[in-house]
Amino acid sequence: MTYRCPVCGYEYAEESGDPREGFPAGTPWAGVPDDWACPDCGVREKIDFERV
Repeated sequence: MTYRCPVCGYEYAEESGDPREGFPAGTPWAGVPDDWACPDCGVREKIDFERV
């Protein structure tokens, strides 16, 4: 699954994770903390991301 920030378009793909944010490849979306904010724009939080 992939999730996209509606403001800047940053995408979090579960299969890739985001090592710079501390999420290794394979980290499920459920494993990302609820208070996590978009690392690119910092405007939106996890709850605002859209599944694509």
